[in-house]
Amino acid sequence: MTTTVIRNIGSLVTNDPALGQGPLGLVEDAAVVLDGEEVAWVGPGAQAPAADEAYDAEGRAALPGFVDSHSHLLFAGDRTQEFNARMEGRPYEAGGIRTTVAATRAAPDEALEANLARYLAEALRQGTTTFETKSGYGLTTEDEARALRIARRHTDEVTFLGAHIVSPDFAADPAAYVALVTGEMLDACAPHARWIDVFCEKGAFDGDQARAILTAGKARGLHPRVHANQLSYGPGVQLAVELDAASADHCTHLTDADVDALAHSGTVATLLPGAEFSTRAEWPDARRLLDAGATVALSTDCNPGSSFTSSVPFCVALAVRDMGMTPDEAVWAATAGGAAALRRTDVGRLSPGARADLALLDAPSHVHLAYRPGVPLVSAVWRRGARVA
Repeated sequence: MTTTVIRNIGSLVTNDPALGQGPLGLVEDAAVVLDGEEVAWVGPGAQAPAADEAYDAEGRAALPGFVDSHSHLLFAGDRTQEFNARMEGRPYEAGGIRTTVAATRAAPDEALEANLARYLAEALRQGTTTFETKSGYGLTTEDEARALRIARRHTDEVTFLGAHIVSPDFAADPAAYVALVTGEMLDACAPHARWIDVFCEKGAFDGDQARAILTAGKARGLHPRVHANQLSYGPGVQLAVELDAASADHCTHLTDADVDALAHSGTVATLLPGAEFSTRAEWPDARRLLDAGATVALSTDCNPGSSFTSSVPFCVALAVRDMGMTPDEAVWAATAGGAAALRRTDVGRLSPGARADLALLDAPSHVHLAYRPGVPLVSAVWRRGARVA
């Protein structure tokens, strides 16, 4: 396998405190050696070993590829009118998902996959090298399974979200839909997914329904994730902790007990500021979670209804500006935090043995991700050791 040394990195985020300064393990005037798909060496540039190929970073900052642990990219259609109405004052509600369900059901496989590939390429250009994505816009056994089959061709981090909302076909009998999700639909979808998720919220699924769905998924070998406490206070966070979910996502409306539960569990609080930006909702209080000792991740929640952005750098800037995070905390949350939310140890860091995923910024420091919001700072991306952007 070919080895590559990336030299003359002005400031390198490793997320390994043993390699450099602070929680980000910052190394100044650094170099990284990639050996095949893995990181082989990290350290001061003057000590870098020889490699087959060399790349001059010209003093730019580098960091691990972003880990986007929450997205909804298997969809068709457009909800511009809904967004426009929100900007004119209409509040966001869970039911808008039905519009995308109708369009997704009508779309052929080729259209869904082309749409997925388009947004993945868009995210990759902005430094995202690992991503999770969900079903949830089919809400029939056939449509949920085909979404997961398509997603599986592009990522291992695939989530079954048949419990996004109660299918319009079962509006008069939610219990029957829960039975479908935990039975026939789960049987068809489990072979194609790693995770199971549920939207535990008013207008979607209550605590008892969510527990039944997640418990059934665990019995089929799928690990839980939960859309929790986005629109209101509710049981989602407590349920996530109870079932050892990898993450509780949104976490906008939290009681002290919710914060304490997250801080004393292995469940990551995944914050999705793109949703608050797009819905003009209350911002999650990242500072409160961090000060309590909870692990926090940042993700895009890229979806056509409530957060139509694939840009992790944009979410980093929002988190710093409006959620009480420092630039260091936000960058950690978008890399190592995302990896924790996927229970991965091979991504989200740049240290020997990690996957060779790296983003180079056209800036001297990672702080510029928040300092220069909206600017396309990612100038080069390596994924699995190959330069891809």
